[in-house]
Order: sequence, then C-alpha cells, then structure tokens
Amino acid sequence: MTITSAGRPAPPRHRQEGSGGRRRTGRRRGHRIRVALAVCLSLLVLATAGAGWLYLKLDGNISTFDSGGVSDDRPRAGSSRGENILLIGSDARTGGNAALGGGDKDDIGRSDTTLLLHVYADHRHALAVSIPRDTLVTVPPCKLPDGSWTRTQTDTMFNAAYSVGETAKGNPACTQNTVEHLTGLRVDHTVVVDFKGFARLTEVVGGVRVCVPQDVHEKDLDPHRTTPGRLLFKKGVQTVSGQKALDYVRLRHGIGDGSDIGRIKRQQAFVASLLKEVKSKGLTPSHLLPLADAATESLTVDSGLGSAGKLISFAMSLKDVDLHNTKFVTLPWRYDGSRVAIVEPDADALWAALRSDRTIDGRNATGRTRTTPTAPASAAPVTGAGIAVGVYNGTTVTGLAARAAATLTSDGFTVTGTATAADQDHTTTLVEYGPGEETRARTVAEVFPGAALESVTGPGISVVLGRSYATAAGPTTTATAVPSQVADGARSADDDPCSNLTYG
Repeated sequence: MTITSAGRPAPPRHRQEGSGGRRRTGRRRGHRIRVALAVCLSLLVLATAGAGWLYLKLDGNISTFDSGGVSDDRPRAGSSRGENILLIGSDARTGGNAALGGGDKDDIGRSDTTLLLHVYADHRHALAVSIPRDTLVTVPPCKLPDGSWTRTQTDTMFNAAYSVGETAKGNPACTQNTVEHLTGLRVDHTVVVDFKGFARLTEVVGGVRVCVPQDVHEKDLDPHRTTPGRLLFKKGVQTVSGQKALDYVRLRHGIGDGSDIGRIKRQQAFVASLLKEVKSKGLTPSHLLPLADAATESLTVDSGLGSAGKLISFAMSLKDVDLHNTKFVTLPWRYDGSRVAIVEPDADALWAALRSDRTIDGRNATGRTRTTPTAPASAAPVTGAGIAVGVYNGTTVTGLAARAAATLTSDGFTVTGTATAADQDHTTTLVEYGPGEETRARTVAEVFPGAALESVTGPGISVVLGRSYATAAGPTTTATAVPSQVADGARSADDDPCSNLTYG
C-alpha cells in the first residue's frame, strides 16, 4: 500500500482510472446524443424547408381566373348544404397544349368536358353530373375582355359559354354563370384542367386502368386519315398514362356509337379509375403534394382555391368520401336534331335532390337528422280548412312552390295551383289578399313566419314565396330523389372499368 506524504493511504489506482473511464464514457455518450439531435434537427429543417419550397413552387404554378366575370345574379350562398365544384376540361392549345392535342395554338379556348361535382354535407357521398357539350341551354350575361357584358343567349350550345369573348384561354366564369343559371346551385369552386395537366396527372399516379371495347387505330382518332394507321389501343383492359390517356378520353370516332354522349360514358369510367388510383395511395399530404405539383402546372382555379394550402386542404376534406358512394350520372337528355335537349322534369328533380343533399336513391346525406321546421311548441296549430290559396315561386330555387303547397295542404288549406311569379327576386314571402280576405290571409301568413301581407284589388289569396322561405324551409323539407331513369344509369367509382360502357 502506498503512503502519501500526509500519512494517509493513497486511493487504489484501478479505482481512480475506473472513475476517469466513466467520465470519458459519459462524455462520449453525451457527444453522440448531441450529434444525433443535431442530425435530426438538420433533417427537420431540411424537410420543413423542402415542404415550404414545394408549397411556394405550387403557389407559383397556380393560375386564377378573373372573379369579376362571375355574375352578381347567382343562387344564394348555402343553396345546398354540400359543396359544388365545377370541373372543366379545356381543349385550349395555349402553353404547349397544341403538342398534345393538335390544332392551332392561336385558336379560341373551348370546354371539352364538364362535370358538376356535388360533395354531400356528410363528406361521405359525392355525385358527379356530366353536362354534354352540345346541350342547348340559356347562357346568361357574361363578361367580355373589354369589360362589357353580353346579352342573354337562349338555345345555345353549352360549350359556347366557355368561348364567350373568343380568347385563347377561354372564359371559365361564363361557364360557371351558365351552370348556376341551369341548376339553381351555387358553384363553390371552379377548376379548369388543360391537356398538359391531365396527361401529367395520369403519369404521376402510375397510369389508369381502362377498358377498350374494340381495337382502335389512328384513323379512329383522326377521321380525315385515308388508311387505318397504327394500332393505338388493343381491345381489353389496359393501363394508360400521358398522351395515351388523353387520346383515350378524347377518342370519339370509330368506337361505340361515335357520339359525345358515348365519350361521356368512357370519361366517367376513366375518372372513376383515376379516383381509385389516388385513393389507393392514400389522401395524405405526402401523396397529394406530388399530385398537386403535377396538376397545378396546368390548373386554372377560382380565387378561393388560389394557393397550395387551399388546394391541399380541399383535397384532404374529401378523404372520407367512399368510392362506392361516389356516383357519376349524365344530365337527363334527348337528341334534338344534331343537338342535345334537356329532359324535364327529370333535370329539375336532379338539381332539387342535390339542393336537398339527397343521394340518387333519396337518402339523407346531410350528416344529421332533418326535421321540417314547425311553429314554436306554445303556438296553436294552423288550421286552413275552407281557405283557398294560390302559390307562386318568387325565387330561382326550383321546386319551392311545390314544397310550400305540400305544407299548406298538410295544414288543411286548399291549394288552387302553383306557378312561377312574374318576378323571381323576392327577398321576403308576401301574402296578397283581396277585399274581405284579410283574416284568412293572416291565417295563411302563420305558415310562413316573417311573411308580409298586402291588400290587392283582385279576389282571393296568393302566396309569393321569397328567399326567406327558401332559407327557413331548408333544402330538404321533402325527400326528393334522382329520377329512376337517371339513377339506373349511374356509375360508382368502384365499378369494373368495362361495365356500363353502352355508348362507348
């Protein structure tokens, strides 16, 4: 044992060295932890910077159209509880699109495909309505490039709305105005996709499965050819992307009956398959960002979707929409010579179902249990026995007079008829009554809280419904459903790609 100069035993050498070893081991461990933390922090910073860069890139990609071209005379906000998104496939040849679609790059922009997508309020159901481009509609006033507005055009082909102003990029605001006028639904968002955006999107998802009912050659895509040309598509199920996907959805001649209606059937099947591919990879930011990067290079949207954050947020809101509950239908139609006419009252019933948030089989898809508004519990029930009343719709909400008539009838009133009022801009419901009818008119007004009364010189009692009634009654006071002849032809997004291709 070693004795120190102070006469105390020196500590054992191995204990002294062991203590120093532990200190050195602790320092090494602490160093490794600090390095690991620094690496993790660096990766986090890089990832955040990368995501931020990508968001900035996406923001730079997105183009918005002039919201000043959207009409002031539109359906009220909240005309349906769900959301309505107008999807327009543009065949504009600007920005390099002529290389994909052929044609003159200086030609005016046209809408090649149009879908109105209704996402129900429960965010578990969706219905896409195809509007044939040859459909005869009323095109309301639309804004021209010089700032002036056109006059209303009746019996005009639907796709002419996109070409109002004859600009190379087209006029999506005019198509939106036309769809709102046609449907009575307020369009919440409008998205225009051109050839490049469509082709790139199909490449990013790794291709889309489609079904081709017969061999297709170059002549089928270009009827001006004198020879069949090379084989473009072999009969059967196959995966397509890029230019080939674009050719598939644009193909009209030499397949099916060669009509635009036939092409719509094929386009619906294609969009359904595309949704399958996107959903199979998961609607997460990591998967959506590459899709958004591809799509936004050729997207034109309304200002409400004019940023990457808004687009991603909107896409994420659709993650719970089930494929089987995503349906595709076509606006009720019939041929009118070489054009397409709208079949009524089927079309009105379709729009009413969407306003009511009813699925194609009439189910409530609002995400809540609906009840018809009633008077306060303390109020005496309204009894209309012996009171006759005419009902007029003073709004643009289709089917409102029929709904009010049903309510009056259930309360014992006699409804002498329903019709559209001379003016459709009434804010408040008005009960008009002739000489000696004031007491009965007040009874009628009890059915319409907030209604105004007005004496007139003519006999009888009339109700002119205003927007206040449309709001109070809500969009689902009656259980409207899509007409069976429309619903029977519906496609689900999870259907086999070869099913329901009658026209193409």
